[in-house]
Amino acid sequence: MNEEEYRRVRDILGRRPTSSELAIYSVMWSEHCSYKSSKVHLRQFGEKAPKTDALLVGMGENAGVVDIGQGWAVTFKVESHNHPSYVEPYQGAATGVGGIVRDIMSMGARPVAVMDSLRFGPADAPDTQRVLPGVVAGVGGYGNSLGLPNIGGETVFDACYAQNPLVNALCIGVLKHEDIKRAIAPGPGNKVVLFGAGTGPDGIGGASVLASATFDEESAAKRPAVQVGDPFMEKLLIECCLELFAEDLVVGIQDLGAAGVSCATTELAAAGTGGMRVELDAVPLRDATLLPEEILMSESQERMMAVVEPGKADRFMEICRRWEIPATVIGEVTDTGRLVMTWRGETIVDIPPGTAADEGPVYERPYEPPADLGTLQSDTPGRLTRPANADDLRNTVLWLAGSPNLASKTWVTSQYDRYVRGNTVLAMPDDAGVVRVDDETGLGFALSLDGNGRYTRLDPYAGAQLALSEAFRNVAATGARPLAVTNCLNFGSPEDPGVMWQFARAVEGLADACQYLGVPVTGGNVSFYNQTGSTPINPTPVIGVLGVHDDVRRRVNMAFTSDGATIALLGETREEFGGSEWAHVVYGHLGGLPPLVDLAAEAALASVLVNAARDGLLTAAHDLSDGGLSQALVESCLRGGLGAKITLQGDPFVSLFSESVARAIVTIRPGGEARFAALCEAAGVPVSQLGVAGGDSLSVTGRAAEGDQQELFSIPLHELREAHERTLPSYAG
Repeated sequence: MNEEEYRRVRDILGRRPTSSELAIYSVMWSEHCSYKSSKVHLRQFGEKAPKTDALLVGMGENAGVVDIGQGWAVTFKVESHNHPSYVEPYQGAATGVGGIVRDIMSMGARPVAVMDSLRFGPADAPDTQRVLPGVVAGVGGYGNSLGLPNIGGETVFDACYAQNPLVNALCIGVLKHEDIKRAIAPGPGNKVVLFGAGTGPDGIGGASVLASATFDEESAAKRPAVQVGDPFMEKLLIECCLELFAEDLVVGIQDLGAAGVSCATTELAAAGTGGMRVELDAVPLRDATLLPEEILMSESQERMMAVVEPGKADRFMEICRRWEIPATVIGEVTDTGRLVMTWRGETIVDIPPGTAADEGPVYERPYEPPADLGTLQSDTPGRLTRPANADDLRNTVLWLAGSPNLASKTWVTSQYDRYVRGNTVLAMPDDAGVVRVDDETGLGFALSLDGNGRYTRLDPYAGAQLALSEAFRNVAATGARPLAVTNCLNFGSPEDPGVMWQFARAVEGLADACQYLGVPVTGGNVSFYNQTGSTPINPTPVIGVLGVHDDVRRRVNMAFTSDGATIALLGETREEFGGSEWAHVVYGHLGGLPPLVDLAAEAALASVLVNAARDGLLTAAHDLSDGGLSQALVESCLRGGLGAKITLQGDPFVSLFSESVARAIVTIRPGGEARFAALCEAAGVPVSQLGVAGGDSLSVTGRAAEGDQQELFSIPLHELREAHERTLPSYAG
């Protein structure tokens, strides 16, 4: 809290704040909790929100809720746990999963799946080898213990994330429309119940100490600010909450995440009838020496706060006891407009709760393009030497397939249970995770989580739109209709005008693209101060897109499995290599401009993929993104264990490695070629035949530097698989 903010607290209270009041304001007005540097820009998500009947709960609650039909709704959200995961990788990542799961629980839903977006420094860096195994073990250990399938995500390596990994966790839950819960505390006389784990010294000030400040030499010593998770307590808490909801015993509920008791009490009171009285010494402690301000700031995990009518309190406690969940009445709702807390008979907090929860400082921070942006954009990849012959092309395919960002992530995903609960239909490495919601009708949803920090570094407005485009395309590739968006916006210090410009442009780009594509932002997270010293990470908006499957039995995966099936390329390929994997892997180069955004083409492509899946015309579909056509072919061949014979038109290098967007490859069900061509023509989507699936090699024919068409190269699948699968285990150990 700076001097000006402290003076404002004094003005609000008309006196000097107590240490406990100061604790509340300091965490509630932290960057992590108050969004004080981002609010002025985030408003665009509401102002530009497309009109839709699907959105049941929008931004401002713990998570958005979307109608998927047949009386079902889903709630989903992604949040960051970046700095804690660097300080203590296992617990930092594990409690990131636990926290986002509780957000979903607090909406009244049963959590049904998780995803994660992970970014680390160079794969061969010693620090990455410390952080990567711990983070993956933490994500898997917590999610597996909860019995939640991990259905997808990303694992990315780049030097800009050294000493500042990004650990973004997503959870999705399902519920009926009538079961939605809110974070409110209405009804004077209603009881305030704290239930779940005891409050300890772990995570004290995590929202302000770790999440709202730049890392420095002392950051690694901040272990007490990292929360410690207990997934088995959380599993009991999930089942307990669902039974409480089923018996209608809760009028308001809030999870205890960032800012702990401070957040839960102020937000519940501010959103209800305006007042609450709390006996802070009634809070069950795991450490009896904790001071009141430490209790208020502790972010101990697996805790919830509920507002319960007095006549239902006994039944509430009975259910908690049955699930072995400690529960304690710590106060009651009032209509005084004040949050009053006592400690051993003495009043230590007496504040208007809205001033802490909703009326924090709002900064319009100065922003301007980074000083090096012009130089970066003018350093185009056109100066880089391209493969000179067929052997060079072949080697480049293998090189990219085995590069850390494009290599198989089986080492990661094998540590996650993808199929627990029995409703996972698709999971990594397919384009999106797909989960069944209704057994009889096959109703389900698809989710994809995508980002590209290199694109966003080159052009933040376009980079955010490209992240949305990829997630939108991934969902459509499975046959699902894209419906709604969540986001986790990972940036450097907002006090740096260059970083603030990147943020402002990225938010504007994302809001404009969501408006155009008709997918509203339902909520998300801003993570600032992602830098070590004065060097920020590449700006990295991570975008989650939710899509709906009317019948998951008609979903399409990316595997080539139909021998002799026609392989077609959808979309237009241009010479676009700015920020590409080819430039990054082969030359360590970042410069130029990212691929051209084409939202109209993305919408048209999605309509073709969705309608073709509905009509049963496709046996496989895979989007083209990082690594271009080359990588898409490698992944589809290896996923299905079937080769392909491909013929390229034009420059083979551009055809194989360009990262132009709004493209996909498909295999067409025999006999469906004419109907599929008609779909593409009606939507205005370019379609060209690439070849056929079959054999045990990826064989590519094209025009050499001089002369006619000829076979450029053939790579046996076993050689591709060896290159693709050996990389991560060799680094991770």
